[in-house]
Amino acid sequence: MKLPRTSGVQLHLTSLPEGRLGPGARAWIDWLAEAGQTWWQILPLGPPDRHRSPYKAHSAFAAWSGFLEDPEAPVAPEEEDAFRERHAYWVQGWEAYAGAGAVAAQVRFDREWAALRAYGAQRGVRLIGDVPIYVAPDGADHRTWPGLFQSGAVAGAPPDAFTEKGQHWGNPLYDWPAMRRDGYRWWVERLRRTFDLVDLTRIDHFRGFVSYWAVPEDAPDASYGSWRRGPGRAVFSAAEDALGELQVIAEDLGVITPPVTALRRQLGFPGMVVLQFGFDPNDPHGPHRPENHTADKLVYTSTHDTDTVMGWWGDASEAQREGAIAAGVDPEDLPWSFLELAWSSVSPVAMTAAQDVLGLGSEGRMNLPGRAGGSWRWRLQEGQLTREHARRLREITADAGRLPG
Repeated sequence: MKLPRTSGVQLHLTSLPEGRLGPGARAWIDWLAEAGQTWWQILPLGPPDRHRSPYKAHSAFAAWSGFLEDPEAPVAPEEEDAFRERHAYWVQGWEAYAGAGAVAAQVRFDREWAALRAYGAQRGVRLIGDVPIYVAPDGADHRTWPGLFQSGAVAGAPPDAFTEKGQHWGNPLYDWPAMRRDGYRWWVERLRRTFDLVDLTRIDHFRGFVSYWAVPEDAPDASYGSWRRGPGRAVFSAAEDALGELQVIAEDLGVITPPVTALRRQLGFPGMVVLQFGFDPNDPHGPHRPENHTADKLVYTSTHDTDTVMGWWGDASEAQREGAIAAGVDPEDLPWSFLELAWSSVSPVAMTAAQDVLGLGSEGRMNLPGRAGGSWRWRLQEGQLTREHARRLREITADAGRLPG
């Protein structure tokens, strides 16, 4: 997959002024176009859990009705019938889980989303989605296809420099042999649904397709887990056979082994680097350092899981700050000089977050990994992003040769 030299901004729908589709979403697209941006990146669109996390959505297929601009819009019987026919693989299971009116809500979402996507396309703004590798425990997918998931173990991450006991996520693990017998149909249909809604998608925790950390269901923490082999290329080969070339970004952050990199490159998927990670004085050969960026990685100033640029700068060590300054960051012109450094990268696509454009500190952070409550709450205020913000970002984008077209 070859991506043109472009740039964009991440902002989830819940962070729009109204927290849903409607005038605020269209105004946001107008702002992106004025700022010379090609990409709007969102987080997963499924119904979030009680902590508002879109990464433990109740469905891997259904969109959240809370995003609707007009939740009472009429739905004709023939519209619902057509939706049921087109999405026969998953819609019955979702209806059984969510109850009466669930299908009509999905018709409304698809209608509103298609209109918004067309609005963006007319202004040169395209959409990047997000596919979590795992589904929610006891969610619609877990209930509808129990034979596709393991019993006795759940998902997590091993202990590392940041978490002494690892991360106990608790998501169901796939029974990959069972999925193979079904031709990986569930994943094929999941990606089909994804590309119905977006132009390009990030797949979270890509390394889990090579090997994944399995934690015993009754273990007190993730340190009791062990590595198990994933399906490798087979999932994506099945999807390519059914859907054609896959427009996928592989989230390959963290400790990445050579087999993970080899699989990503075999598939032709670009990976990710995060500029905040690029100034560790003890890691001169790390992929996140500006001089080590490559044309098969997208560069981000921050992500939904990291602090904002200004929050990171406030907590950075003196050595990290010195490294950033040596690379071209001007402490008197933050966050813009940090964005300029990211935009100057050889990476084909440079991405930032709306919070970084605004120069917000840690109060603008979207998520604190490992903490269930208190995340996913930041919201843009109406008028907070101004024409001056758009002018400055467009100027940086033009100087870096990333304007659309």
